[in-house]
Amino acid sequence: MQSYDLVVIGSGPAGEKAAAQAAYFGKRVALVESGIDPGGACVNSGTIPSKILRESALYFSGLKQRGLYGIDYSLREGLTVEGFTHRKNVIVELEREEIRKNLAAHHVDVFWGTGSFEDQHTIAVASPKNPPMQLRGEVILIATGSRPHRPPEIPFDDKFIFDSDSILQMDRLPQSMVVIGGGVIGCEYASIFTALGVKVSLVDGRDRLLPFLDAELSNLLRERLAALGVEFFLEERVAKTERTPNGARLTLKSGKVLEADAALFAAGRRGTVEGLGLEKINLALNQRGYIDVNESYQTSIPWVYAAGDVIGFPALASTSMEQGRVAICHAFGFGYKKRLASQLPMGVYTIPEISAVGETEESCREHQIDYVAGRARYANNVRGAMVGDMSGLLKLLFRRDDRKLLGVHIIGESATELIHAGMVVLEIGGTIDLFIAFVFNFPTLSEMYKYAAYDGLGNLAKHKLREG
Repeated sequence: MQSYDLVVIGSGPAGEKAAAQAAYFGKRVALVESGIDPGGACVNSGTIPSKILRESALYFSGLKQRGLYGIDYSLREGLTVEGFTHRKNVIVELEREEIRKNLAAHHVDVFWGTGSFEDQHTIAVASPKNPPMQLRGEVILIATGSRPHRPPEIPFDDKFIFDSDSILQMDRLPQSMVVIGGGVIGCEYASIFTALGVKVSLVDGRDRLLPFLDAELSNLLRERLAALGVEFFLEERVAKTERTPNGARLTLKSGKVLEADAALFAAGRRGTVEGLGLEKINLALNQRGYIDVNESYQTSIPWVYAAGDVIGFPALASTSMEQGRVAICHAFGFGYKKRLASQLPMGVYTIPEISAVGETEESCREHQIDYVAGRARYANNVRGAMVGDMSGLLKLLFRRDDRKLLGVHIIGESATELIHAGMVVLEIGGTIDLFIAFVFNFPTLSEMYKYAAYDGLGNLAKHKLREG
């Protein structure tokens, strides 16, 4: 048995950053990884691969350039899966190597194998290539991530019927596809394949896409995807899924039948906890199948922590990294990072992309916050016209009495980059007057913040006139 100050299970965003954080402050750290490569789902099957495929789809489809230069850009003839995924494979391998370098630079000992609890301080490592061994950790961090939910009644074969991981291994580009699930993953892949010219049908049991979004942005996303060619079957559920000789047949509860070359089930993920031996340490899961933690990411066992997707919402790579760092700083008493920032941005890499932070109009009404909205449209912005985005929107919500910023919502080109300026103002408790005081580069999309603030002040004046 080898002894460490910290044993981390999992090398995804939470595990890698936690291990590096502890080692940076002089702790002896071991990391156990069951996969062939480091990085978890973020690097190998989720966040990064899907975003690279989005950029590849935009490139090969010429979608951004259509109509801008008097040239008819269209999908390159004879596009193969190998051509489409080439860039993804290159960048993923670069990211894996960066993680290996980071762990080596911090002198983290990496053990390749499956980790499971023997007792509350001991992790057994099993590997088909090496003899079993045990690691003792004064502190243990569970960062095993999540995996797609695969309902037993769905005949997954990863040839015609896929989940959100196996879709990356498809060997052909289908002509038609049914996407089941109107969440983040489903909407992202629906937009990617539609951009490539695939006929996509999207099925979801709810009445709108991405219901956690501000309703205005959710509706705009649906309009844009419909304009691209996505066909929606909302408030519908799949009653039966069958393989056909050349694809899949889905029968909906309404009786409608959808046939396509491929089906993608993107209806949720679950924490990767199987085989961890949590029963040996009496660590139970919550009703949703995730590990419960407190604000410091501490489980019911004081020296056992958990971070990242394995604890559930929000399950974002950016948040998971910070959760891992906060957990380690709390575990060892480092006076460095004691909490997450109060404002956590959300990025959705659909076409168009979306980013949001803070309150929505619906949450303002629910919490009885008296608010005003200000909007700026890409179509009225010079840079928006340059990049060809004539339907994007930047929306600010602020409190009526003191003009304090409450929320920022963006749909359109570079939304996930633009969000950070608004997030900083939210974090410091600033007002929309800050955007008016700022001097923005011209021409930029960022200057829409100023005009959304002006629009908001105009709406505020109108409200006062009506009240007067």
